[in-house]
Amino acid sequence: MSKRHDAVFDDVLKDLGDDTPARDRSGARFLKRSNTMAEQAGGQRQEKVLRLVDPARCVMWEGHNRAYDLLTEDNCRDLIDGILSQGQQEFPAIVRRRAEGQGAEYEVICGARRHFAVCWLRANNYPKFEYLIEERDLTDEEAFRLADIENRDREDISDLERARDYAKAVEAYYGGRQNVMAERLQVSAGWLSRYLQLAKLDDRIVRAFPSIREVKELHARQLKPLMATAEQSDAVLREADAIAAEEANVPTAKVMARLRAAALPRKERQAADEIYRKHPEGQGVQVRRKGRRIQLEFDKDLKGDNLRVALMAFMKAHEAGKS
Repeated sequence: MSKRHDAVFDDVLKDLGDDTPARDRSGARFLKRSNTMAEQAGGQRQEKVLRLVDPARCVMWEGHNRAYDLLTEDNCRDLIDGILSQGQQEFPAIVRRRAEGQGAEYEVICGARRHFAVCWLRANNYPKFEYLIEERDLTDEEAFRLADIENRDREDISDLERARDYAKAVEAYYGGRQNVMAERLQVSAGWLSRYLQLAKLDDRIVRAFPSIREVKELHARQLKPLMATAEQSDAVLREADAIAAEEANVPTAKVMARLRAAALPRKERQAADEIYRKHPEGQGVQVRRKGRRIQLEFDKDLKGDNLRVALMAFMKAHEAGKS
């Protein structure tokens, strides 16, 4: 056994204690190696082979649940800094080999942010960094479930990205059967149904939000009953188009407020009970009565003389009505 192997086993067996006799440590090394070989032969142990490769040899799997084009230096800054400080990528990306003649050798199942971070470092004066990968033999359905497990609780994947991924998967891998998909993912049927509903959200509404990362599963639930009729749906979509056309991004809370308001029937304005004015065709003061309250309204540009005459006429009529 080489000195290097001795050092590895010494590290693995360090918990045996410093006072362990050398004879026993050698026996433990042999026992450890024998057990490992037996586990491999019996299928109880699988060795993982990790490789460092040029990230250009990898492309994103078409079923990947992250929008790679949304990755930026800012939203990957923590990962970039982590690789820089450690001098290496801590966790390998999961990839599978592509058929020959398809260009890149590997497709990335899990590890889009790691891929972006390494590519960014190589393009920004750190060419020594390579992409750490673990190759696995996976079916598309297995790849989908693996990616979902890794990314389900990550906040940097938007609800909409996840929802669209689920919508494709339920047809591609589960024959459109939501209950089968929910069972395979070990989630409730109701939870999955809400995300599939989000995936159906009209693109015109999505464009009204500042970013697809702002579109939440809750928003789809809130909008669904407001678009129950064709008239309501048209009103919401028109308002969504108007918001999207504005130059500045409208904050998410205001987007939802405006879409809700568009869906609600407009209240008809109560006609004025009386109008007092200087000239029959001119502007004047409108009077609306509600119980013991009287509301006077007039245009802010109404000229002082016209306003004065209208108010005097109202006061005269009001006094007469009290007598």
